[in-house]
Amino acid sequence: MIKKSALFTIVASLIALSTFAQLGTNKETFTRADSLRGYLTPLRTCYDINYYHLDVKFDIPNKFISGNVLFKFTTTQDFTKLQFDLFANLKVEKVVYKRQELPYTREYNAVFVTFPQTITKGSKEEFTVYYSGNPTIAKRAPWDGGVEYNVDSLGHPWVSTACQGMGASVWWPNKDHQYDEVDSALISISVPTGLKDVSNGRLRKVTKLKDGYSRFDWFVANPINNYDIEANIGDYTHYSDTYDGEKGKLTLDFWPLSYNLDKAKKQWGENTKPMLKAFEHWFGPYPFYEDGYKLIETHHLGMEHQSGTAYGNHFRNGYLGRDLSGTGWGLKWDFIVVHESGHEWFGNNITSKDLGDMWIHESFTNYSESLFIETKWGKQAGQEYVHGTRLNILNDRPIVGPYNVNKEGSGDMYYKGGNLLNMVRTIINDDEKWRSILRGLNKTFYHQTVTYDDIVNYINEQSGINLSPVFDQYLHYKNLPILEFMTNRESKLAVRWQSDVKGFNMPVRVKIKGGEYQFIKPATRFTPVTIDGATKDNIEVDTFNYYIGVLVD
Repeated sequence: MIKKSALFTIVASLIALSTFAQLGTNKETFTRADSLRGYLTPLRTCYDINYYHLDVKFDIPNKFISGNVLFKFTTTQDFTKLQFDLFANLKVEKVVYKRQELPYTREYNAVFVTFPQTITKGSKEEFTVYYSGNPTIAKRAPWDGGVEYNVDSLGHPWVSTACQGMGASVWWPNKDHQYDEVDSALISISVPTGLKDVSNGRLRKVTKLKDGYSRFDWFVANPINNYDIEANIGDYTHYSDTYDGEKGKLTLDFWPLSYNLDKAKKQWGENTKPMLKAFEHWFGPYPFYEDGYKLIETHHLGMEHQSGTAYGNHFRNGYLGRDLSGTGWGLKWDFIVVHESGHEWFGNNITSKDLGDMWIHESFTNYSESLFIETKWGKQAGQEYVHGTRLNILNDRPIVGPYNVNKEGSGDMYYKGGNLLNMVRTIINDDEKWRSILRGLNKTFYHQTVTYDDIVNYINEQSGINLSPVFDQYLHYKNLPILEFMTNRESKLAVRWQSDVKGFNMPVRVKIKGGEYQFIKPATRFTPVTIDGATKDNIEVDTFNYYIGVLVD
């Protein structure tokens, strides 16, 4: 039979021959609309958003919404004109500033407002946008954005929003760019009386209105990105609990549909506190104690809505009952509770400034799944899981997307990104230091938006290792690096890296059969393998922890 190591070498040889010839492919063309959505012009950077009051009524039978949004902001430079965002299929009724309607123009999904005088740097100002219309209907939430209209099994309306990537301006006006998170927000959702709305943060009050509607006021005390702000409308019931966490008692609130109460108590009870214990250990305190932690049942599979995780995994373990790793470990826990809650640290606490760096959200959160497993079942189990997820990697295009056009990179940001982080941990070779880095990221960038360089430079500094070439190869290129062995003229085994990145020098673990793993640090030119007695017939590479190609000539 073909040994696994030999088979991997054959596959790696094919990669070396084919994919390195494909550099420069996957070019994309972007439009003016993409730039308006993704680029930071002075019309957006001239103001820092401080507070939203989103006040929206859902007319469910007509799939119609209407309401207004109060923008409070601090001026960062003198201006007379600014941009906010609202999808073109929604009507701007008026924009009001100091009881005066302001003139505005629209281009694609951008709205440009002109003020009657210069708004000076450092001033605190506010304006209100009134709007209405039929928002985009999400047909396959959460993978396409918009409002999802459904009914539950008893025929009650069941409505949710999900808009990551597409942007929150698909259903409400806002400054729709990830770099600027609002400091706090009041979310007021009016729904037909008899239904409930569950949104982010804490419920302040419920007001019965005169027109057969009830308004639910939810307040978010912490900075929050736009796509996390949610409305969930249905025949919900509620129960609560507390968790003794690193910052004291954390309130836990659970909102299943009324007839799923018993299922929710069992499934969420088995998964929530173990998840919080694991993630507080690895990442530091839950970042939003002031707003609490919630799980909300939704028709769609799930979304990391800050302090109000959307859950649609049907109270089953795995990912809709499947193990994404093929190892068996993925069936021992509820994927949506763990994965979407992991985003509270990576995605919500730490948010990428540009959608092109969504790997910061997804790679770390994918990796968090293995850390959860490790906490419950040991390190080997966690590493088996992350290794198993390689089944899902495509190596189709770079993980980092193009900047300034609101475009994500490859979906490999999940499984390839998780394997990358496991390799970084292996290279650092000090689990306590690795844990301190993960916790340090969440402390250093607490409630902040970040760039690629922020994250990579921090890991470099704290580890004492220049890992920039490693991140560069795995995030900016689709190809795997190839570890190539050959016998040189002196009949000694030599090794080098084949890579896209110049100067690639990732330390890697190798051993002689029957021996212990040792680190070597190959360059992109052949150098002798510094292990006595190493030959091409007895050298073994740690391809369990390293996601690489291996070529033995």
